[in-house]
Amino acid sequence: MNDIIRIGTRESQLALWQANTVKDLLQQYGHAAELVLIKSDGDTDLKTPLYEIGVQGIFTKALDIALLDGRIDIAVHSMKDVPTQMAKGIVQAAVLPRASYLDILVPKKGDVFNASSATPSVIGTSSIRRKAQWLHRYPADTIENLRGNVNTRLQKVEDSSWTGAIFAAAGLERIGLRPDNAVSLHWMLPAPAQGAIIVVCRAGEEKILAACANFHDEDTALCTHIERDFLRVLLGGCSTPISALARVEGETVVFEGNILSKDGSQKREIAKTISKAQAPGIGAMAATELLQNGGREILEGILK
Repeated sequence: MNDIIRIGTRESQLALWQANTVKDLLQQYGHAAELVLIKSDGDTDLKTPLYEIGVQGIFTKALDIALLDGRIDIAVHSMKDVPTQMAKGIVQAAVLPRASYLDILVPKKGDVFNASSATPSVIGTSSIRRKAQWLHRYPADTIENLRGNVNTRLQKVEDSSWTGAIFAAAGLERIGLRPDNAVSLHWMLPAPAQGAIIVVCRAGEEKILAACANFHDEDTALCTHIERDFLRVLLGGCSTPISALARVEGETVVFEGNILSKDGSQKREIAKTISKAQAPGIGAMAATELLQNGGREILEGILK
């Protein structure tokens, strides 16, 4: 390991915020660190919907390669972008305390979203999960594709004739861009690990692992592990409308998960409450149960 820990990051404003947060944490514990900018496929193709690209790890692949090549020592990701099966030779070094897991609707500046309006809305999102859940609740609405970094997407809302667009609350809040008129979608179950940041490194890098252990959050790591297990067992990726949320409440973990058809017309959901000590296996267990209770038929329809 170099004396200076090289942090690989994408170039977007949000990715840089995340990487600088990890840099500051490392420096608080006496470790010198610097950023290394890496461009990803997800940053260069801003037109194709993510679910049409169909590649797991589109935002992480370039950083994985840089890590395995030895050009960087750690990589920082939005955890929801990380495939449930990480690349061979790469391991989790730390999970930061989770920010908001909520999705939010951002209308045009000055507008107020009226959920009871008789006029169908036009909503922007590239997420098939958000699309399916929105259409399940508002089947008369229209969904338009929306790609790009958060700044680009916010501008698209203003430049379009859309009602609004859906964003992850954490992303906008971290960089101070959440508008005052944004609406929290408490009814929309998030993507597995939404709102969490993960730091990864090469396997066997004990000094790096020890440095990152200083800011590892056990509760967030447990909850995201459960959610990602649920996703893994359901064979989920960018093209599958799967949602999951685990929350620690004292010595108990409360879990919710669902799968929908792409058009939102079909939905199967599951909820579990279990002791914290028994919780690590609940994601896989819930996914198996969901498959046995109508989830498999929905999944087969998606994969046709």
